[in-house]
Amino acid sequence: MSRRLEEIPVVQAGAIDEVEQSLYEVRKKIYPRAVHGWFAAWRWTLVWFTQLVFYGLCWLEWNGRQAVLFDLAARKFYIFGYVFWPQDFIYLTALLIICAYSLFLFTAIGGRLWCGYACPQTVYTEIFMWIERKIEGDRQRRMRLDAEPMSPRKFAIKAAKHGAWIAVALWTGFTFVGYFTPIRELGADILNFDIGPWATFWLLFYSFATYGNAGFMREQVCKYMCPYARFQGVMFDRDTMVVTYDAGRGEPRGARGRKVDHKAQGLGDCIDCTMCVQVCPTGIDIRNGLQYECIGCAACIDACNQVMDKMGYPRGLIRYTTENGLANGWSFSQMLKRVFRPRVLAYSVILLGIISVTAYSLYTRVPLKVDVIRDRASLMREVEDGLLENVYRVQIMNTQEMPHTYRITATGLESLHVASDDVIQVPAATTRQVPLRLRIEGGMADRGAHKILIQVQAVDDPSIAAVEDSVFIVQ
Repeated sequence: MSRRLEEIPVVQAGAIDEVEQSLYEVRKKIYPRAVHGWFAAWRWTLVWFTQLVFYGLCWLEWNGRQAVLFDLAARKFYIFGYVFWPQDFIYLTALLIICAYSLFLFTAIGGRLWCGYACPQTVYTEIFMWIERKIEGDRQRRMRLDAEPMSPRKFAIKAAKHGAWIAVALWTGFTFVGYFTPIRELGADILNFDIGPWATFWLLFYSFATYGNAGFMREQVCKYMCPYARFQGVMFDRDTMVVTYDAGRGEPRGARGRKVDHKAQGLGDCIDCTMCVQVCPTGIDIRNGLQYECIGCAACIDACNQVMDKMGYPRGLIRYTTENGLANGWSFSQMLKRVFRPRVLAYSVILLGIISVTAYSLYTRVPLKVDVIRDRASLMREVEDGLLENVYRVQIMNTQEMPHTYRITATGLESLHVASDDVIQVPAATTRQVPLRLRIEGGMADRGAHKILIQVQAVDDPSIAAVEDSVFIVQ
């Protein structure tokens, strides 16, 4: 044994350190350059739209309460005129399926459109980078500032930037919690230093997540934490529109002056200015081909088009195109004809079907839910006048935001009638549980369990009704 141990080679500590270091790549900070153009305008339009919805929706009122409120304590979800209860979980399932198939559909057509334009990580990174540019300056000034040693000037600039980031993050966390706790009450509690521990935790947690993800991690979230980047490839095909560099037109690349005849020199249209790399929020070079780090934001398209305009070359060296379109030299209209291919049609039909069924279900949804439970303490008892009685518990859920009076009736056996109060008042958006006693005359039914129907109907609106089946036991 000792001889075998002596024969094992000894690995020095320095070699182990070299092996460990080779397994990890030190993050190189990315300094994206500001870019303007058609796609940048679309991106900022969606930034404004999504944030107006997010920050503003929780302040809207509907029927005297917050228009959109997920009241977990009361187990009620208020979405404008609808009140959803735990029994309505099927609608959440339908919503998630709709979102999933929408993602599949848009990805099959246009690549990572969600990532590039509407993903919260992209949206808040854009906002935080805008603040950074306003306070620290453009790309070159930010790089020089970070290279400088710490000084009172640098500290003041960094403090101003982080102060603005923290303010946005805190307001974002406050808004997020405001969808689960009435936001006006939450604001009053904060001003009075009377906020609860759970509200405090989630406000700070969501603020910290926004501050960290959009301010520091940025592209690391898209490259290493988001699973979508890993499986997006299986949703692409040769007819998916993606951001692509036209290597046939651009290569061989090389620097040149504006008045130089680059064709005579054997050069392509790419002047190797690296502007497409400088504006990329994930720091990739699109000229190396499609990469999983590409979020499809099209910033490189805007930057390259500006360079092409200055050089007097045609636009579109980097553009949205398909693999088949690039290989065959198709025009944009020719590529659009391939949009309605089997995969896209299948996604569209499934998505449209689910949306239609869900919309119809919501439109025909009865704002009343009834649950009938037999009293297990006694199967049957004989009461006065030889009547046979079964006892039930009826839970009536009024899902509308107005009170209703309901009448309870029962059918299924001869002489079956309600012996308890058959008219029940239920306040708006509340649940009430009442005892129900049903009786029949002795000798009107054989021994055993008999199926019966219990109906609950609104007195003021007969269209609101629910029927539950149960059994009446005769011993």
